[in-house]
Amino acid sequence: MAKKLTSREKDYSQWYNELVQNADLAENSGVRGCMVVKPYGFAIWEKMQSELDRMFKETGHENAYFPLFIPKSYFSKEASHVDGFAKECAVVTHYRLKNDPAGNGVIVDPEAKLEEELIVRPTSETIIWDTYRKWIQSYRDLPILVNQWANVVRWEMRTRLFLRTSEFLWQEGHTAHATQEEAIQETKQMVNIYAKFAKEFMAMPVVIGTKTEAERFAGALETYCIEALMQDGKALQAGTSHFLGQNFAKAFNVKFSTKEGKQEYVWATSWGVSTRLMGALIMTHSDDAGLVLPPKLAPYQVVIVPIYKGEEQLKAVSEVALKVKNELENLSVSVKFDNRDTHKPGWKFAEYELKGVPLRLAIGNRDLENGTIEVARRDTMEKETLKISDIGKKVVNLLDKIQQNLYTKADTFREEKTYTANTYEEFKKLIKSGGFVYAHWDGSSESEEKIKQETKATIRCIPQDIACEEGFCIYSGKRSHRRVLFAKSY
Repeated sequence: MAKKLTSREKDYSQWYNELVQNADLAENSGVRGCMVVKPYGFAIWEKMQSELDRMFKETGHENAYFPLFIPKSYFSKEASHVDGFAKECAVVTHYRLKNDPAGNGVIVDPEAKLEEELIVRPTSETIIWDTYRKWIQSYRDLPILVNQWANVVRWEMRTRLFLRTSEFLWQEGHTAHATQEEAIQETKQMVNIYAKFAKEFMAMPVVIGTKTEAERFAGALETYCIEALMQDGKALQAGTSHFLGQNFAKAFNVKFSTKEGKQEYVWATSWGVSTRLMGALIMTHSDDAGLVLPPKLAPYQVVIVPIYKGEEQLKAVSEVALKVKNELENLSVSVKFDNRDTHKPGWKFAEYELKGVPLRLAIGNRDLENGTIEVARRDTMEKETLKISDIGKKVVNLLDKIQQNLYTKADTFREEKTYTANTYEEFKKLIKSGGFVYAHWDGSSESEEKIKQETKATIRCIPQDIACEEGFCIYSGKRSHRRVLFAKSY
């Protein structure tokens, strides 16, 4: 725990990798491109999962589970979908191993080849819409509002813990509707839920918008997204919601009888966020000393560290510490009392600083005499001495302040790193320095691709809160009706 992290300024990528591993969030596994999420990291993910699951259920969604394996033929039914995922698919071809006759361990049994190969789930639209065909006959069966928490596999060549791994955890919502309007409303509702979660729980400001045709989800008619800005000036796509139209309903022949007795195809959506949110959380708030967690997502919001000499002092300090712990827990504050005798207080301070615990309380023999307790904030590193009799109310208030301060700090950073470019030369200079850049685009895929090739910047989204504005494309000089959001990205 005493090892210092590489500074963000010196090497941001190295800082990130060291932080993820040293703070006990995750580590690389024995399987190339896959990660082991450690208990502390998984506790944060569980908090995210719990809050999102609650928000989904409040809007009428239910959880279900669908198979990990998808017949290869299912992917052939929706052309643009298979084009989008073909290069990332892991394929199961055999179902049995056997001992190598030559004595070299086990080999794949060549006699055990599958009649049809199975794709390890990269996303579930195909298997789910094959299932929905059995569930939907009439307008009375609609809407279907289903979500699943699962893992997916997308075979990545370049991986980074949480941000891009070959296997990752996520949720994917898949809904079916009787009308186009209802499906579009669902798509917008879910991207707004993601934005609300990002702001209220992650303390992370985001831009809501739609993707360009080139950046849309494979098989979607429209993709809505939330884009966040990381401390190194790169954008990170933190969540997406897709209006799928009737593409999958037509591919899998999912029709329903209307009230008038007509047969019509169902309208579809899908939406999801993944453990990539963990990377977003780290890169939005953390510093050179380690992780910085918003109180609402911290595995424990307060840690109490006793300072003592000998068993007698430990007993006296522990008695008061446990009373404080009980008081805080009655106020719905999650607390860890670290009374390990295997580590010194200074070591514990460094550990919890690295792990980003929002508040650290230290209590020793002198504090008992004075009826006080030392409180240290992780976000500002400020310390103050409070009366033990006031600790409950003060801690709750401080946690609220930390949550708000983290959002304000991240939002101020984003505003400072958000620019407007009117010429291509100005654009290239701003993109090189990092940040969000609003600029005019002519709407063509040609200009979009050329800008990407020459600057490595992509159109992150067409923002929903930016009004139409007449101008000229920074690349082609052709007429443009609005600015879009550009950035380099993860």
